[in-house]
Amino acid sequence: MIKKEKQSSVRRSIVELLWITAGVFSAGFGLKSLLLPNNFIDGGATGISLLIAETTVLDISYVILVVNIPFITIGYLQMSRKFVIKTALAVLTLSLVLALLEFPIITEDRLLAALFGGFFLGAGIGLSVRGGCVIDGTEILALYFSRRLNISMGDIIIIINVLIFGASAWLLGTEAALYSMLAYFVASKTMDFIIQGIEEYLGLTIISIHSEEIKDAILSEMNTGVTILHGEGGYGRKESSPQKIDVLYTVVTRLELLKINRIIDDTDPHAFVVIQGVRDVKGGVLKRRTMPQ
Repeated sequence: MIKKEKQSSVRRSIVELLWITAGVFSAGFGLKSLLLPNNFIDGGATGISLLIAETTVLDISYVILVVNIPFITIGYLQMSRKFVIKTALAVLTLSLVLALLEFPIITEDRLLAALFGGFFLGAGIGLSVRGGCVIDGTEILALYFSRRLNISMGDIIIIINVLIFGASAWLLGTEAALYSMLAYFVASKTMDFIIQGIEEYLGLTIISIHSEEIKDAILSEMNTGVTILHGEGGYGRKESSPQKIDVLYTVVTRLELLKINRIIDDTDPHAFVVIQGVRDVKGGVLKRRTMPQ
């Protein structure tokens, strides 16, 4: 048993190392082949590094390492030691890749450079996250301040990027800043795709007096699991006694949303349904496997 756990741990570490390595080289390619030659930047710590490199004589390989040191230091206070060590090694490796490897300039078309530069940079950041670390420490800084200022991480990231792109418009010009914003948008969408995968999960909470029929239809037609929660109605006259009701909860992909909505509408058109985005899923029964006869 211990041997199997050790083998599993080694296998997982190798896979994580491959993710991080691929991420570092993808980010390095996007930076040196597309973004830097066209004077574009990105958001976050990478954007700060690019902006400094574009407006000074400093090399990006040194700047990106120095800029990330404060983020890594903050991460040491917020995250696990393993995460911080992997992040530090990933950033150091990215710095070495940028310093030692020559990447060809792919295109001078500014639109293509913004689109594909953002794609490769976002893919690199996403792959490193899949490997259990980051090569852009903006989220670490956002987490640190959100816990102290009672502001959401999303708001802090927006504030940081507004400042970065505002400085970009002032120092590099409005056109370069607009292309940089396009590159950032592509990078963020690519990163989300790499981290979350092609299947975006949705959680459905279904409240209906016909919950039993809806449950049976989901189990038979959707071939997915359903959780039954026991509740009671809270809407109606005060003198009426609360009505006991079963609440259904299930998780489906966005591609399956139309089908499950049809099932609910056919069974109870007046059912109350709450649909929420699910960041990730683990364990449970998303798809029931057909047992061999």
